[in-house]
Amino acid sequence: MESSDFAARRESMIDDQVRGRGITSPRVVDALRHVRRERFVPRELREFAYEDTGLPITAGQTITRPWIVAMMIDALDLTGGERVLEVGTGSGYAAAVLARIAERVYSVERIAELAGLAGRALKDEGVDNVEIRVGDGSRGWPEAAPFDAILVAAAAPAVPEPLKRQLAVGGRLVMPLGEDEEVQELVCVTRLTEDTYDSRDLADVSFVPLLGEEDRQPAGPRRRRVSWRQDLEPDRRLADRIAANAERFDSADDLPLERLLSRIGDRRIVLLGEASHGTSEFYRARQRITQALIEEKGFDFVAIEGDWPDAARVDHYVRHADYPASEWTAFARFPTWMWRNEEVRGFVDWLHEHNAALDPERRVAFHGLDLYSLYNSIRAVLDYLDDVDPAVAEVARERYGCLVPFQSDPATYARAALHPDYETCEEPVLAMLRDLHARHREYAEHDGERFLDAMQNARLIANAEEYYRTMFYGSRSAWNMRDTHMFETLEHLLRHHGEGSRCVVWAHNSHVGDSEATDMSRRGEFNIGRLCRARFGDQVYSVGFGTDSGTVAAASNWDSPLEIKDVRPSLHDSYEHLCHETGLAAFLLPMGAGADADLRRDLLADRLERAIGVIYRPDSERQSHYFHATLPRQFDEYVWFDRTRAVRPLASESLGGMPDTYPFGV
Repeated sequence: MESSDFAARRESMIDDQVRGRGITSPRVVDALRHVRRERFVPRELREFAYEDTGLPITAGQTITRPWIVAMMIDALDLTGGERVLEVGTGSGYAAAVLARIAERVYSVERIAELAGLAGRALKDEGVDNVEIRVGDGSRGWPEAAPFDAILVAAAAPAVPEPLKRQLAVGGRLVMPLGEDEEVQELVCVTRLTEDTYDSRDLADVSFVPLLGEEDRQPAGPRRRRVSWRQDLEPDRRLADRIAANAERFDSADDLPLERLLSRIGDRRIVLLGEASHGTSEFYRARQRITQALIEEKGFDFVAIEGDWPDAARVDHYVRHADYPASEWTAFARFPTWMWRNEEVRGFVDWLHEHNAALDPERRVAFHGLDLYSLYNSIRAVLDYLDDVDPAVAEVARERYGCLVPFQSDPATYARAALHPDYETCEEPVLAMLRDLHARHREYAEHDGERFLDAMQNARLIANAEEYYRTMFYGSRSAWNMRDTHMFETLEHLLRHHGEGSRCVVWAHNSHVGDSEATDMSRRGEFNIGRLCRARFGDQVYSVGFGTDSGTVAAASNWDSPLEIKDVRPSLHDSYEHLCHETGLAAFLLPMGAGADADLRRDLLADRLERAIGVIYRPDSERQSHYFHATLPRQFDEYVWFDRTRAVRPLASESLGGMPDTYPFGV
């Protein structure tokens, strides 16, 4: 391949994998642009140098994915002129990128053969400010200390003490932590004083273990996991058992509901999942189940993994509200297809018609639980206060004005908030929430529903400010913040709709299944499903969904265009493959109380489970979309579709002639 071809691939890698994941530091991007990654991988693999994957190198090691290298170096916040320690030279690629920014890089590699190859590659590329030694990386490089930054490309249960001591005051250390190769957290440690350190999480990662004298700690217990090579024949028998216990059906439109409704019984909260945000069968099955719960069991509201003000626009329409609708179009921001599709439209139209014959107080509501609508929520609060209390509206404008400079890209607020001298917007938005709460009695007596909407938008603003402010502290803190917000919103709605009110929640499997039954719990993450179980106990019934193959509506990166992608057949050691082996097109599988005890026991071994969100990357599917889970502990019931197809995004021409109140209008 000609060098110009590699240059084009390098630019594409920077645009799609690095900038596409929010890493925009000019120094990091410039360094990546000038380092030829193809020169640091084996010759026979050079054509794959810029793929979004790790690649094998000498001595059974792996060169890290490009964007992970970029994220680690970005977190070091180098400005030029620093002395940097790298632990784990590997191929030499990360050292070459560091060398483009720092004054000098000291790199320790325990494998002599790798150190030699990396040294030659760096020399061939004209890099002369990297020094490599063979040794125990956990002990650092004492005679060259202190270091302004330390990058460690191997995982340990804790940061080795010698590395902490060799970090200069004010310096940063980036390193993966975790005892399990499959459950690690990339952390950034800052040395504040001689004796104090601050740590924040960056992302979930998977690195080889750091081998050395300073990192020896006993490993924790590991759960038994299925290996398809060892368990292939037992899996065949288990698939037959699943088929014998499954309640079969042909399509989402003829889902058998009678026994499912009986199993749900009088539970107050029904959590309906999905294995992707872009699969038609999942949406249609949820619609069928929800319609039955509303018609036969009198459920009071539906709550979705969607933004509050957008769902409020839908709620206004389905409940035939007599106050003016919000001006914006519902679900018009990325990912538009998640809720703005023909499948959801069908349910919304049905609910509008269903409610038409009911008294206003008995109409079924439609609410959003999510917090991404920061600026629509600000607008909604201001519009409400302009109507009911213009003086307070002016106070709100001043307080929320702190967030206005970041409205086009809230993630930039997160970056600004990382700076120790930046005065965040936390206090102004919390003050506004307190003021609204103090005026509860005064405002609510005019219109309780509109006050609920304003109050929830104010809560959303406060929680979204915290979410964006903490998003660069890592996936765990951001995830937990978001799911806590969604759960607390659900609690507020249950109180608002009255004692004994009942709800259906539509959200991804990763939100509604019990996180204690998945890898999430070992990362310190929790979700709506876990919080609901803890708060409401056996009043909760959760239903998961899965598929083997077909098509899905998804993007390749955040804010990228919608694509209809092929879903790859499931991996052999997954629950999905086990269900595929039944040979059934579709079925319900009860796994809760009353289910076949022997089958439930045999399903308890950890297996892989697939999760596709609004982004789907088939080429790195194992790393990007699979996690370990224990299905019978995660869900009470599982809905299986062997082959599925993508949702149908709403076409503008199909909306002609609809009333002004129609939430999906153009």
